[in-house]
Amino acid sequence: MICALLFFATTINYVDRQVIGLLKPTLEQDFHWTETDYSNIVMAFSAAYALGLLLFGRIVDKIGTKMGYIVSVVFWSIAAMLHAVVRTTMGFSIVRAFLGISEAGNFPTAIKATAEWFPKKERAFATGIFNSGANIGAVVAPVLVPWILGVYGWRHAFIWTGALGFIWLVFWIIFYEIPTKQKRLSTAEFEYIHSDADEAAEKKGTSVPWLTLLRVRQTWAFVFGKLLTDPIWWFFLFWLPSYFSEAYHIDLKKPNLHLVIVYTATTIGSIGGGYLSSYLIRKGWPVFRARKTSMLFFALCVVPIMTAQFAGNVWIAVALISLAAAAHQAWSANIFTTVSDMFPKNAVSSVVGIGGMAGSIGGMLFPLLVGNLLDHYKTAGDITVGYNILFVICGFGYLLAWGMMHLLAPKMERVKL
Repeated sequence: MICALLFFATTINYVDRQVIGLLKPTLEQDFHWTETDYSNIVMAFSAAYALGLLLFGRIVDKIGTKMGYIVSVVFWSIAAMLHAVVRTTMGFSIVRAFLGISEAGNFPTAIKATAEWFPKKERAFATGIFNSGANIGAVVAPVLVPWILGVYGWRHAFIWTGALGFIWLVFWIIFYEIPTKQKRLSTAEFEYIHSDADEAAEKKGTSVPWLTLLRVRQTWAFVFGKLLTDPIWWFFLFWLPSYFSEAYHIDLKKPNLHLVIVYTATTIGSIGGGYLSSYLIRKGWPVFRARKTSMLFFALCVVPIMTAQFAGNVWIAVALISLAAAAHQAWSANIFTTVSDMFPKNAVSSVVGIGGMAGSIGGMLFPLLVGNLLDHYKTAGDITVGYNILFVICGFGYLLAWGMMHLLAPKMERVKL
């Protein structure tokens, strides 16, 4: 039940944020956007998302997971629907910022809920399941949004997808509670959830100040892991539709099988990536070794995307991009879980917020490079050269992130605050 609630929240979260990427060719014509204009709109979302992660990480540690999700979903659903009334490019930047700051509540709340409801040996798998909602959202959107666009127009696409959050809220309010308040939970289940010896010895406390967390190297391990890899996922999310349109002349006004395949692969990556480290832990591996080995393997799986420039046809490109995107989500399922591995539960949301903010700052700066690079090569007559350079950057990003994390937290020691 917990996984299902978190899964559908994450699905809706990603449907709402991806709509603009699928409508980009239509909106470019209506509002006369350049690639730089679009990158500025993406940057507005990313900057607000970064701030929102920091704020929500703190808020959720104070008000709890149930109320944290209610606040976040109400505001992000309103923000998504407000896109339909926008009349200017500046207006899109404003509503994207509103969407970014409110959508930021999803992951700090979901990771904290996972830490509350699952022992360590199950957290990565549980995270992989709910995190796969990001991929399902990315699969549903390329089918749903072009259909709404063709039949009703782009404004309805924002209204219909934005309304989904309010439907989910009904189920969240009815079914969710933390384990100590959940009447449906048996004593045996409660004891199993709290079976980790190191966590059982920790005292419950109030949220931990940011400055205290920033003095801990484990916090910086998570920060660099997110900073160097999140921007690549933003790139996959916001520019892949236009890449297929520019490089292979795919019509984005029709349901897109290429994007469906890419994002379906990421679902397999998310669940499989979470399962792998959980399986190794059940086999007796130390937690840190299981996480680190899994993450190194996934970092290596991204490297082949650098050869996408040599793809002879669209389906080879789809296969290479699918592997990289699936590896990102497998990486993501594990990196989120490292926070609850290393930190007590009363600090989990705050650390996720700090690291998430770092990832979003990267996601804010990377579009500047993407927009200027693509505009330059578009003017030069071959925009695909710009995409090829970006794929090379993507190929190295995860190995660099893994190296930084290993340097800062080689054995992922438990933090005592």
